Amino acid sequence: MNTFAPLAPGALGMVLVGSSVTVSRSLVHAPLFATQAVRYAAAALLLIAFARAARVPILRPRGREWLWLAGIAATGLLLFNVAVVRGVAHAEPAVIAVAVASVPVLLGVLGPLLEGRRPTRRILAAAVVVVAGAVLVEGTGRTDAAGVAWAALALACEAAFTLLAVPVLPRHGPWGVSVHAVWLGAVMPAGLALLTERPADVLALGAAQWAAAGYLAVMVTAVAFLLWYRTVAAVGAGRAGLLTGVAPLAAAAIGALSGGGVPGPPVWLGLVVVVAGLAAGLRAPRRSGNDDPSPVRKGPRPGKGRAPASP
Repeated sequence: MNTFAPLAPGALGMVLVGSSVTVSRSLVHAPLFATQAVRYAAAALLLIAFARAARVPILRPRGREWLWLAGIAATGLLLFNVAVVRGVAHAEPAVIAVAVASVPVLLGVLGPLLEGRRPTRRILAAAVVVVAGAVLVEGTGRTDAAGVAWAALALACEAAFTLLAVPVLPRHGPWGVSVHAVWLGAVMPAGLALLTERPADVLALGAAQWAAAGYLAVMVTAVAFLLWYRTVAAVGAGRAGLLTGVAPLAAAAIGALSGGGVPGPPVWLGLVVVVAGLAAGLRAPRRSGNDDPSPVRKGPRPGKGRAPASP
């Protein structure tokens, strides 16, 4: 019964991430950096309020932790959004989605290495199956060389969002990592907006665009970040990485419900393949060594003056 309980938050977080594809279409013509700055600033305030309500202390980063957290903000937040927005100008959204759906392979290899272990064959095999299913779901689309480059950057940034958090999760926990990454993710695009855009253009956004930005701030940033890092802290980056295969499934389903049409046979086949891959990779391992990623070590209890590893 408890085997999949630690995975549920991450799965829900990936559903929210998948929903962002449809929602983000409303922001195509909005000022990119200024809108992202507003989104992440609002999300940071929400996370701080949630942490205080839950009485979770947020520790101040020290030493190299600033580099890891800044890396999460720069890659997983700022560059990822730039890659997606710029990428869809050169490629169909399916191309970007397929690239991001390949994240389980990277996390299956690099995640355990960052955690001081060797990648397991079972997780790697399951990751390949999940990616294959995600490709079937999203299909392939038209693109050019620039579109391929943006898709590759989106893939790298999505992997970095998880991998760069591994060294700081033990001390800061999901709450601390989320808060610091998001406020840093607000400062970075704000600076770029001042240099490259007219921030006042944000005031001209319509009701639909503000609603989209609000949804992205609350559900896809504040809530999804906490859910995702909670699962990474509980089961490890390699095993949690398989859940990224849920995002393209959610994107396809939400796209159909919003008027995109009923998915065809390849999509349903891809759904079956992804479910099979998730079931194989996420099942409880036999206790025979280190077949499965162990969770990220948790820091001391709040009573010791440190943030817990899970909310």
